[in-house]
Amino acid sequence: MASRASRRLLKDFLLKRVTSTPVSSVRHFSSSSSSETAPKIPHFSKKGRLLTGVTIGLVIAGGAYVSTVDEATFCGWLFNATKLVNPFFALLDAEFAHKLAVSAAARGWVPREKRPDPSVLGLEVWGRKFSNPIGLAAGFDKNAEAIDGLLGLGFGFVEVGSVTPVPQEGNPKPRIFRLRQEGAIINRCGFNSEGIVAVAKRLGAQHGKRKLDETSSASSTSNNDVKHGGKAGPGILGVNLGKNKTSEDAAADYVQGVHSLSQYSDYLVINVSSPNTPGLRMLQGRKQLKDLVKKVQAARDEMQWGEEGPPPLLVKIAPDLSKEDLEDIAAVALALRLDGLIISNTTISRPDSVNKSPVAEETGGLSGKPLLNLSTNILKEMFILTRGKIPLIGCGGVFSGEDAYKKVRAGATLVQLYTGFAYGGPALIPRIKAELAECLERDGFKSISEAVGADYREAVRRAESCWNFEEAVASRQLLFELLSCIQMGIGLLLCIECEMMYLWSKFGDI
Repeated sequence: MASRASRRLLKDFLLKRVTSTPVSSVRHFSSSSSSETAPKIPHFSKKGRLLTGVTIGLVIAGGAYVSTVDEATFCGWLFNATKLVNPFFALLDAEFAHKLAVSAAARGWVPREKRPDPSVLGLEVWGRKFSNPIGLAAGFDKNAEAIDGLLGLGFGFVEVGSVTPVPQEGNPKPRIFRLRQEGAIINRCGFNSEGIVAVAKRLGAQHGKRKLDETSSASSTSNNDVKHGGKAGPGILGVNLGKNKTSEDAAADYVQGVHSLSQYSDYLVINVSSPNTPGLRMLQGRKQLKDLVKKVQAARDEMQWGEEGPPPLLVKIAPDLSKEDLEDIAAVALALRLDGLIISNTTISRPDSVNKSPVAEETGGLSGKPLLNLSTNILKEMFILTRGKIPLIGCGGVFSGEDAYKKVRAGATLVQLYTGFAYGGPALIPRIKAELAECLERDGFKSISEAVGADYREAVRRAESCWNFEEAVASRQLLFELLSCIQMGIGLLLCIECEMMYLWSKFGDI
């Protein structure tokens, strides 16, 4: 026992002696002397050594396996891995989870889509090429903080805003309410915005960076040239404009937004349909909308633009509109040659499917699955009223590729989602695109453009078929009546002939 203790003390003494030796003196040790005087490093236990070996082996094996996996497969893994985070976000307050998601996208803490989109999804609208028609609706990135990260997720386009001229906090919190079982959200945010000055500064910095990405050094342009209406860089960017809650001149607010933000956008949106800003939806009336659009168009067109011209101007409308309201909006859109309509914003109605939820009585706009049929029906009606002459963006209740396909067949050239993305996360985007491509190929469409408004065209063909059938039936009936008349005539002639023969036989000898 004493010998063991003495050996332990000696080992500790030698260990301290060696570790306290200056580095300069250690460098003069020869390999032989160092091997003799260096202390023995204590070993881990057998379990520790085994665990360390297994860990190192797994890391090496995993790295070797990943190195053999193609980029598309690895990208798919990354997107599917985001599903593991969804339950964590579901535990958080809705608005805090939203801010966290925007922050993650802004910092690049989200997967980046490396796989090419199916060729059947590619299309051209307003002279701009979209790799796919699936976009992120306004409301997610209100202040243009995460454009690159969101486009990197695989969206065909991203719309930021709504942006108001003057910063405003919006309505008091809480103002976002989840209806999980119904796949819906009620919000009454009220255009919370950092204002156009902050957003313009942020877009300007990103715009310059994005412009460099698509312009070679040999053909680079000055900042002044970039300001006057170039494309906003890789990916399609829309800017949604709103008015301040206390503003008395709505047109002036939208004009200010055009002057400050249009040079950074691929398209502009006049939002006159949010239910959370008092009096905003009144701007959807025929006279009010016509006057507003004229002023905004004039403000846009008076700016100096390059060869590409000014950005297209769209109007976002509500789903809670009467047939007369829709007819008025369609008439204004056609008369003023509006570049597009977004159909639709959130609804103030509460379908039966959400009435049982304890938060259904909260004021605000309802989005998500309960909005799908309502917004799609409005979309279908507007496609007919505009005769397919104006590009329409379908928005509301899109959670799958089949949902997006319904929008396209109803008349949507492009499709947006927000609530579906909030619940499904990044993994939803490649799934929707894949499912949409399958729907198109299933029904024999060679491109997404061929499917736009397919329901209306099929309805017209069915009506024409029914009309032709009715005409055929009427013609056949007429033929039957004519044949009956002929038969009656023949029968009458036979009767006359018989009567003549009888009379001839009886009185022929007289």
